[in-house]
Amino acid sequence: MTQDDAAKHLGVSRPTFVQIEAGNRTVSSLELDKLAFLFGRDMREFVADSFQEENSLAALFRSQAGIVSDPTVLEKLRECMALGRELTNLERLVGIDRDLSAVASYPFPSAKTRWEAIQQGQRLAEAERRRLGLGEAPLPDLSALLESQGVRTGLVDLPDDVSGLTLSDRDVGLFVVANCVHHYLRRRFSLAHEYAHVVADRDRSGLISRTSERDDLVEVRANAFAANFLLPEEGVRQFVAGLGKGKPSRSFAEVFDEAGSLNVEGRSEPGTQTIQLYDAVQLAHHFRASRLSVLFRLRNLRLLTEAEFDRLKSLDEQGKGKQLADALGLTEPDHAEMRSEFKRRFLGLALEAYRRDEISRSKLRELVTMVGLAADDLDQLLDDACIDVDSDPAP
Repeated sequence: MTQDDAAKHLGVSRPTFVQIEAGNRTVSSLELDKLAFLFGRDMREFVADSFQEENSLAALFRSQAGIVSDPTVLEKLRECMALGRELTNLERLVGIDRDLSAVASYPFPSAKTRWEAIQQGQRLAEAERRRLGLGEAPLPDLSALLESQGVRTGLVDLPDDVSGLTLSDRDVGLFVVANCVHHYLRRRFSLAHEYAHVVADRDRSGLISRTSERDDLVEVRANAFAANFLLPEEGVRQFVAGLGKGKPSRSFAEVFDEAGSLNVEGRSEPGTQTIQLYDAVQLAHHFRASRLSVLFRLRNLRLLTEAEFDRLKSLDEQGKGKQLADALGLTEPDHAEMRSEFKRRFLGLALEAYRRDEISRSKLRELVTMVGLAADDLDQLLDDACIDVDSDPAP
């Protein structure tokens, strides 16, 4: 980062910034706050007795250098760092401690091929489902699941190319972010994807998941994990069997006695085992997964041929899947409501910290703006929360 970059962020000239670096110019608290955001730091680190050079932002610069050339992604990454730090601080102020020992870790060797990465993701998903006692059932709310494992979660408006990110920082802890712009079911897949990074890539300070980098073996493994974690093979096969389908078109059996054996062949009635779009729609609703991910899963499990997959995918892209879901009464959740879930939780923590005199009103104003609420709405928020707006807690 050049001096020009930092000066522009501060809103000062380069010579002025040079004077700041040289210690010849007084720095305001506002300027320190801006610098802390720029470097992905906590402002208190500037005045701490000791300073640790390494942090998640610096590590991400080295491991995923592409973000440096994308200012939009870089700025959003800084926002996520700041949001994770404030969320961690609020939880600590109200007495919520994350037990990081509850977070599983699976030390896999680096995959050398895509096939190996896919196999690792599949085994990882099966092992984590066993550890959590999930069996073959649909997963509960992914944010709640991750939170129960000591992982903080958040929703942030990210560039469309970024589905989510995982941060592992000594101040922030483990923080997983999903793109709130994406559809609820895609965010659910993204959270499962990021969970793979949590349990298998803990040695990294963080990872940014971008569709443009889906061929990276670490991302291939995380995608394989998410597909198997959301749609376990045996669970999918059991559901399809419950629809009277999934049997092979031809089955063979051998009956043996001491004198010899008898070979028997059974055949299904033509067309009876063909999975239809309404079957995929019901399967998607049962496992709370997107219809597209279900179609891919059915193809990978050889329950759909390539031609059947193409046909059903085309029908879904035409809107037939959505129409079928509505006709069958399989309504989707309110996406706007789901996007507000993190905002409500964050604001609730901020209000509780304010009520306990743990943060000042000016700090509360700063926090509410971080989740998209206008600073001018603070009085109304405090009034709705029945907190005395005239009180001024200690800073």
